[in-house]
Order: sequence, then structure tokens, then C-alpha cells
Amino acid sequence: MDRFDLDDTNFSAVLDDARSMSLFASERVIWVSGAEEVLPRSRAADAGQADMANLAAYLRRPTPGVVLVFDCSRFEFDNEDKTKIERVQKFYGAVADQVEFRPFSSDAARQLAKDLALASGLNIGLPEIGLLVEALASDASRIAVEIEKLALYAGRDRKITPEDISLLVPNARESTIFALVAALGRGDRKRSLDSLDALFREGEYLPLALTLLATQFRLALVAQEANLRNAGQVQNYFTRQGIRIWRDRADQVCQTVGAFSKEKLQACIEKVFWADKALRDARPDDRLVMEELVLEMTR
Repeated sequence: MDRFDLDDTNFSAVLDDARSMSLFASERVIWVSGAEEVLPRSRAADAGQADMANLAAYLRRPTPGVVLVFDCSRFEFDNEDKTKIERVQKFYGAVADQVEFRPFSSDAARQLAKDLALASGLNIGLPEIGLLVEALASDASRIAVEIEKLALYAGRDRKITPEDISLLVPNARESTIFALVAALGRGDRKRSLDSLDALFREGEYLPLALTLLATQFRLALVAQEANLRNAGQVQNYFTRQGIRIWRDRADQVCQTVGAFSKEKLQACIEKVFWADKALRDARPDDRLVMEELVLEMTR
């Protein structure tokens, strides 16, 4: 197996290596990371066309026994990266086998956690599964690792508690958006800043964190205006509106409703909007923007 990275390797050099017959191995795998580097940012457009033609020529007569894999992992399939993904796919259009590894949705991640817990004999309830999935941002690989860790820790007899998840899953409680919401609702500036620090250490994409924060506030504002008094009412109301919401998320919405007045919810939504705008503008520091948001909300 040979590895290349297009960050520091010329595209034509990779194909030249693939065309070369090995003296030591009849079968080879060539793994090329950074496949998105072929996009003509600072590169000349004619160079990109030449690379496309070179790839098409290789694929017409590929080297026997060589498997060539181009790995594009920096872009998301949705939002502002969607166009970039489409451009990458267009460049590699001559490749017959293109495989998309899309991230799990929240529902799919929860189902995966249930299946893995059942297979490992882990005694864990639905609220704890929801906490685990939210803490790990629906990352399937991390869910698998943490389920195995919890199973080794608790065995088959003892039921997993939220305290177990906080103890074993890295930054589980601090890294959840709800923990930040709860701290802001209490006016707890220190806890809010601690939660924010955890988001930075986990490498959380801050505009996404703000989106989740705004969603939590909007759901709470709607629930407050609709005079919803418990999690069951919240869940039923939003389900009828076509918004899928699980029970533990409904509990979180209820707690946010109890912690914020209507006026404060409206003010927080407006502050989140301006913070999101500031993150997308030219600014000195993302962390400064987020800390100013927390200071404003806990004033």
C-alpha cells in the first residue's frame, strides 16, 4: 500500500506511480488523500483540464493489479460545501465507482447507538442514548467507540447513567449545546464560558453550534407562546407541525422554557443572529465573538 497527499504531491506524479509496475508486489493499493486539491483555486484552469485528461487516459488503460483510491474528506455534502463537492465529483467523473460516506442523521445515529448497545449487552435507556448521541455530534465512529467503552465499564448488569457518560465520554456534558443553553438560562457566566471552552477544544464548527443554539431558543419560544406545559405536549405539538423531536429533546425545550422569559428568548435569538453574522465577516477571532455573545446573554 502506497500513500500520497495532493497537498504536497503533484497529481500527474500519482498517476505516473500508478502506471509503474512494481518489482515486489503484484497487487497494489494507492491511497490518495486531499483529492479536493485538484480544484483550481490558485491553479490555472488549463492545468486542471490537463489533469482531467490525464486521469481519463489512465482509466482507459489502468495498470493491472493496481487499485487507485482518491479520498475527499474536507467538504460536507450540504450547505456551503455542496458546490465544492459537485466540482470534485465532476473532476473525477471518469471514475466509475464513486462512493459517498454521508454523515449519519440524528435519527440514524440514535438507531445505530441502540443497535450497538443491544449487540454489546449494554443496559442503557433512551434518554442516555440521546445524551450520548448529542454529546458526540452524531459521529458514528465515535458512538461505536464510546458504546464499547461503556460496555466494558458497566458490564451487562448495571444500567448506564448520565453520570457515567459524563465520566467516560470526553467532554460529554460540557460539549453539548444544551449544556450551554442551560448555563445561559441560569445566568451562570462561568459555566457558560466553560461549555464554550469545551466546544473550542472539541473543534466544534461554530456557525453550526450557533444554529443549534438558535433552534433551541426558537423551539422554546414557540412552546412558550403555545402554552405547552410538559414534554409530552411539546413532542405532540411539534410532531403535528412536521418537526420530528424525540422525548429527551422535548424535555430540554421544556427546561429552556422554564429558564427564559419570552423577552429574553427573543433577545437571545437576535444576539445569536448577530454573532452568526460576525463569525462570517472579517473578524479578529472567533473565540472573541462567542465570548462576547456569552457575556451579553449573562449580563
